[in-house]
Amino acid sequence: MDKRLSLLALGAFAVSTVAFVFAGLLPLISDETGVTVAEAGYLVSAYSMAYALGTPVLSALTGGMNRRRAIALALSFFVLGNLVAALSGGFLPLFGAQVIIGLAGGLFAATAQAAAVTLAGPERRAAAISVVVGGTTFALAFGAPAGSFLAHMVGWRGAFVMLAVVGFFCLSALWIWLPRTIEGTHIPLSERVLVVRRPGILLSLAVSVLYLTGGFAVIAYLGPIATQGVGLSPDYLPMVLLAYGLGAILGNYASGRLADRLGASRVVVGSMLLAALFSLGFSVLMRFAPVNIAGPLLFALIVPWGFVGWTFPPAQASRLAGFAPDVAGLALALNASAIYLGVALGTMVGGRVLEYADVSDLGIAGAAFPLVALMLMHLARRESRRVALMG
Repeated sequence: MDKRLSLLALGAFAVSTVAFVFAGLLPLISDETGVTVAEAGYLVSAYSMAYALGTPVLSALTGGMNRRRAIALALSFFVLGNLVAALSGGFLPLFGAQVIIGLAGGLFAATAQAAAVTLAGPERRAAAISVVVGGTTFALAFGAPAGSFLAHMVGWRGAFVMLAVVGFFCLSALWIWLPRTIEGTHIPLSERVLVVRRPGILLSLAVSVLYLTGGFAVIAYLGPIATQGVGLSPDYLPMVLLAYGLGAILGNYASGRLADRLGASRVVVGSMLLAALFSLGFSVLMRFAPVNIAGPLLFALIVPWGFVGWTFPPAQASRLAGFAPDVAGLALALNASAIYLGVALGTMVGGRVLEYADVSDLGIAGAAFPLVALMLMHLARRESRRVALMG
């Protein structure tokens, strides 16, 4: 494999770990900064909202910039943001650091995929993108548990130091090994957004937002679910995140095969229905399971839940590409923003549940959103078929 693609994947691993590692850090940050766990959840929202809203804007602004310089710019601010987070003396500086990290992460992700395509050539485009995106999947499976483990050993600041070190390594290596000749293509923001006027696109983006909202209303608060909900020791949090991440890797891998065999729409529908069912299962577990078996049952549920949840993104991306094959790249970029917008909203929803209800209600809240998304998906398919018949 081209070592430059591996370095781009490592960068994707670093910038994506931030979104997932908070599930194990929120209780620790809450204790040290004096905010509630629900308020600490705003840190995930800050990162994800900056990623979602900043990526299209920054991609448009830096579209004509040399890709090597754009990647260096993104990783420089990523390192800076993590160092600010590690050295922050209170909640507000930590919040601001997450905005910086989110903006930098979004710009890196978009630029890295474009650079990977150029490095690999048209005949290996899909394989190159999959290598870079694979860094995100491994961030979920291994970055989040490793960061959580390190945080429980040396404090939550250590997790941000780790990310800054990885980011600096990628910055240095990519600056040395990326060619200077990878030029960008400037596409105005107005042209990027026009793709939502295609039949089925806007509703499908809303489906992505709703699905991730429901998912992260639960995922972001796996820490309280494991400790308060089922009575596990905080020492088990890295193992909980690892179990979820392994399920996610398997689901992400299986999604493409299932979509090719069954059709992307069927995979998306199945993912939404099963995600709602598993979310409800968490609420039932926390409310009714005896304490002596609640922990093992959580581990038994969390691996298949991770599998089900991560069959959604590849299949949904395939659906969007089918709606607008001639501008698939722009549609998928907007879908990435929709996903992180869902992460931000889901964290907010979960935080409100913790503030005004009980940790056992997180699953109920999480189950509602994929069911609404299922209805929107039906409307999107009807709209697309109606326009096709008219055409």
